Amino acid sequence: MNSWMDAAAFALGGGMLAIMAFGIVFTAVMPALDRWNKRYFITLFSLLFTSVAALFIDNIIYRFPNVREAEQFLVFVEFLTVSVLMPTPSILLLHWCGERIKSSLLFRAEAALWGAFFLVLVAAQFTDVFYVVTPSNQFVRGPLFALLPVLMLLMMILNIEGVIRRRKKLSKRYFVAILVYLVPMTAALFDYTFNYLALFLIFGMVLCAMVMFSIIITDYMEQYMRQQRKLADQRASVMVLQMRPHFICNTMMGIYYLCDRDPQKAKQVTLDFTAYLRKNFTAIASKDTVPFAGELEHTRAYLAVEQAQFEDSLFVSFDTPHTMFRLPPLTLQPIVENAVRHGMKSSGDPIHISIVTRETNGGAEIVVEDDGAGYKPSADSRQHTALSNISQRLNMMCGGSLTIAPRESGGTVVKITIPADKPADW
Repeated sequence: MNSWMDAAAFALGGGMLAIMAFGIVFTAVMPALDRWNKRYFITLFSLLFTSVAALFIDNIIYRFPNVREAEQFLVFVEFLTVSVLMPTPSILLLHWCGERIKSSLLFRAEAALWGAFFLVLVAAQFTDVFYVVTPSNQFVRGPLFALLPVLMLLMMILNIEGVIRRRKKLSKRYFVAILVYLVPMTAALFDYTFNYLALFLIFGMVLCAMVMFSIIITDYMEQYMRQQRKLADQRASVMVLQMRPHFICNTMMGIYYLCDRDPQKAKQVTLDFTAYLRKNFTAIASKDTVPFAGELEHTRAYLAVEQAQFEDSLFVSFDTPHTMFRLPPLTLQPIVENAVRHGMKSSGDPIHISIVTRETNGGAEIVVEDDGAGYKPSADSRQHTALSNISQRLNMMCGGSLTIAPRESGGTVVKITIPADKPADW
């Protein structure tokens, strides 16, 4: 072999080894893949890695005449690992189609062909009718050599036939992915029956495997992102339902006592509390952004209920000239509730809360300030969960963001940024 061909073979082999090693590691850490698919692709890439490694070492030692036994062993490993790869597409196909693998006629036929191949490969170690490694360490095909690739070729044809028969059970992307893997490999095996180009055969298998894997991973990533969005929606719904039991009980008891002392005020608190509850229940069914004006109304209703109980301790100011924008439901009210809850229990001092909105060049901004005890990152994991949910929904539903910072004169500042969107009906 010429020096440039040696260099090309080493470079190609090294590149394939690196690709397969990357495939194994990437599959192992990929969060979108389920356990079965992880095991399948790790096995597939490990077999390909072993085939490439054996071929890589073979390209090194074949030029040394005194290592015939090593050469013969490497040839055996190459054939064995490549042959094991032949039934693997049918296993993946049957799993995708929800069929029992061991009882499938397709799998049994593949297993029978592979068993025949293995027997021929073992027999080839004791006779020269299939192939022989000469004393000078050269691989020479025997008169019946074609039986080895033909048996593998039959397995591949069975795979293609199985895919075509089950095409209606597969998504279009999966159907294309597995054909991308099978058809070029089948063509390469057909060529290998007549030409000794093992390096290019295995290179083709590696390339096709990576193409198939990339198509499948793309689909799994899309499914994973959809699941994450669904989980985020579920978490948001749970957060909406997490109205504090003691807040409800205190409100009802407050209304009870007001009925005797101040019936008119009791009526007003009942109306405010009803408006608050109605907004909470409406938010559960909302899967899209809502006008800020509605969020503001909900927050005012909540604050009116709280001020009825803490009229000398809770002071709120509103400066909200800009309301023509949308945001996820239950964004402003939980932030204000956090400010009230943590401010009121930190000390007996009155708490002042300001709610400000302003229009910016990039969209809208909401600022909620309080002069309470200040934000403590490790103080309350439930508070962090609520704020984290709000931040996540802001990002996913409208590309917004939430920041929390200490206030210079004491307290906390929460800033919400909403990017400009297309005009909507308000």
